[in-house]
Amino acid sequence: MTAAAFDRQQADSDAVRFLEKEALLRARLSSLGSVVVAFSGGTDSAYLAYAASSTLGDRALCVTADSASFPSWHRKIATQCAAQFNLRHEFVVTAEIDNPDYRANAPDRCYHCKRELFTHLTGLARERGFAAVLDGANADDRRDYRPGRQAAREMGVVSPLDEADLSKDEIRELSRRAG
Repeated sequence: MTAAAFDRQQADSDAVRFLEKEALLRARLSSLGSVVVAFSGGTDSAYLAYAASSTLGDRALCVTADSASFPSWHRKIATQCAAQFNLRHEFVVTAEIDNPDYRANAPDRCYHCKRELFTHLTGLARERGFAAVLDGANADDRRDYRPGRQAAREMGVVSPLDEADLSKDEIRELSRRAG
């Protein structure tokens, strides 16, 4: 086999695996039935919000935190993205800034912020009859210290991008393809 033929075969194999991961994500979203997506407007949560909404329709609700610790330009990005992709979108007021553990600015600060967010989102999901709360954690996040992941586990938050083994680069490519 020539080097060029090997490269083509490898590229074809990678493309198939990429499509399999996307199909796995869509199947997982379908299996959940209805979801609340923790939607910051960043790449990962934006693609997840898009995928959930295009898979589940109005059974997907994308929710962005509104707090003193979340910059207004982030809210603007989330609002613009939601409008562009016709996402069902709301804000929820969080108050992590009132938590002394969050204000201490220790290495686990993200735990307290995510715990506050997921407390609100799981309550909202329960009140409105949504089956699951999702976050945008991906396969690459496994390599980093992410105290917010602990909060997600404790609160039963599902990470379908990670479950589908999607990397940050793959999510960027899926986002590019989505528009």
